Amino acid sequence: MLVSSVFLVNLTNAVKRVCGFQTTKVYISTKVIKHLYDRKPAEEFDFIIRNMAIITRFSDHIYRNKTGKRGEFCFVKELRGYKYLSVVESVCLQDSEYKQPVLVTCFRLRDEDYLKSYLKIWSWKGGDLHRNAFDTDSHRSNRTPQ
Repeated sequence: MLVSSVFLVNLTNAVKRVCGFQTTKVYISTKVIKHLYDRKPAEEFDFIIRNMAIITRFSDHIYRNKTGKRGEFCFVKELRGYKYLSVVESVCLQDSEYKQPVLVTCFRLRDEDYLKSYLKIWSWKGGDLHRNAFDTDSHRSNRTPQ
């Protein structure tokens, strides 16, 4: 089976720094897409394929993945009343000199307690490390004089 990787999404610079990635570009392989297709119900697969870039780029929380599991970071996003998790790891792609973030899986969390034993390292909410520009009450730019 021929496996190739394609660009999925750019992470924010804040997320890049928190995760220690060398680039903001996240890739996905055809093997991962096939894995999702084979393992997920059709409704879940369709939703994940359409939203995996949003789940990864605009995640609500980032957790460090447990040792022994594939991937280094778990990106969690709530959409339509469900939490979705995408797992990203750093790997050397064929034409690259350095490690690049690659999405290794994405799925709907069915158990609320799934992430209880994971270490949360970042969150959009609460001002942990980065503030979401879409959460502001004002419609004016931050650069506008008050």
